[in-house]
Amino acid sequence: MRTVVVCVAILVIAPTLTGCFGSGDEGPEVEENVFSSLCDEGVSPTTWYHYANATNAMNTSSLYNGTDVLIENNSPFCAKGTYYSIGMSTFEPTIGITSADNLYISSWGNGQSGATAIVQCSGLIGMVGNVSYTCVDVYDPPLFPVANSNDPYVYVDPWTDRIMKFDMHALLGMTVEWSDNEGSSWSPSSVATGWSVQDHQTIASSPYNAIAHPTTWVFCVNGNYPYPICSTSQDGGATWGPEVPGAPTDCNSGGLTGHMIGANDGNFYRGNPGCDGEGYSIYRSTNGGLTWTEHRLPTETTGTADTWNFEEAQIHPDEENNLHAMWMGIDNMPYYSYSRDEGDTWSNPLMIAPPAGLDGAGFPAIAAGDEGRVVFAYIATSNEGSTWDAYLTVMTDAFSPMPLMTTVQINDVNDPLENAKTDCGYDRCGGFGDFIDVLVDQHGRAWFGLSHNVVDEGIFATFSVGPSLRGPVAPLAPIPEGGPSTLVGTIGNATA
Repeated sequence: MRTVVVCVAILVIAPTLTGCFGSGDEGPEVEENVFSSLCDEGVSPTTWYHYANATNAMNTSSLYNGTDVLIENNSPFCAKGTYYSIGMSTFEPTIGITSADNLYISSWGNGQSGATAIVQCSGLIGMVGNVSYTCVDVYDPPLFPVANSNDPYVYVDPWTDRIMKFDMHALLGMTVEWSDNEGSSWSPSSVATGWSVQDHQTIASSPYNAIAHPTTWVFCVNGNYPYPICSTSQDGGATWGPEVPGAPTDCNSGGLTGHMIGANDGNFYRGNPGCDGEGYSIYRSTNGGLTWTEHRLPTETTGTADTWNFEEAQIHPDEENNLHAMWMGIDNMPYYSYSRDEGDTWSNPLMIAPPAGLDGAGFPAIAAGDEGRVVFAYIATSNEGSTWDAYLTVMTDAFSPMPLMTTVQINDVNDPLENAKTDCGYDRCGGFGDFIDVLVDQHGRAWFGLSHNVVDEGIFATFSVGPSLRGPVAPLAPIPEGGPSTLVGTIGNATA
């Protein structure tokens, strides 16, 4: 096993752990408002409070039709972003979280005999005091490791905690392995493949009734067909049914698809281009992945991105089965819409980027917690494409007539995630590959799996302080900040 232990002493203790760490600059004098007292040391220069269309909430009226909207679930909280290295590289990182508060991320080529590692990071969730956590490869198969794959993928079933390792091999087929005990032991590998070309896979589960397992599992792939191809398992991944169209049979959406997700009501959802090749749609299955219907997103006014990842419309249900969707518009900015009727109708789209001078964004990822609470993760460039950073944006009341958005840049201004390419936000780049991933843990904290390309290390990014996305809308329990000191490639504080 390859283990990375990080332990960084906090050299300066802030007056209170609930405060935000500011830049120290006094800045211009501003009128006292609800944001002035949020953070003991002032709002961080890498935190923005805003409404749609990059409207700065700190110097804009909070009245909607004469009523103040910054109340109850739409209230602001002190927020700041940070990240923690896993000590190994990653590629197209997918992540998972178990109820034991362990984080998992795929690590291409860093496992036994060069297999994909399944890295478990323990101690990050609930961390207090000093930065201290452990990341270890827990993939230890009973016979021999499955060969490294083109597209590594890890998924954790939210209803059973089953960790699924899902590997695609040179476009020819896929293998499935799983663990039901936090990676302590693994099933023998089984084959999940069919007649189509296997590429750009996605896998998810839902509590839809299955014959021999508490949850139904579905995977979809780009079969080099007019639409994605999907297959269902009713025994937890041991066997798979025939591959079926992942869209109406007259659909011409193309086979590439965003990440699939299951809802509490048993439905499955994924996003990809519309059947007519225009705009984005959400595709829904109400029968365990056997058939799919198209539900158009409101992209008439936003357009759709004309970049390499044009297919990446992302979708995630909240705990009450409301749907939250994210995509990139023709202006390469992130947009959001919600549905409260399983995708049949959608709210007017909102542009959700902060007032931070961004040139454009890519790699959309989305997750939801309790009803109306959602997090968006994405990469964006600024300074004419020369600076490449990552962002988390949260809404704690998406159904407000004027929802407040809190955005944090997870890396500091002098710590870019990529500085070698000027088109990285619109092109495949380093460890990001085709996609990144985000989820919300049981305590309401978002975790963002991505790569620090400068040192080629996988990282988990989150809010060191911020609003909770589960339970009462309240501040998260603060955790110590990580950042560059956790990177093995630059700071000697980590040992392998």
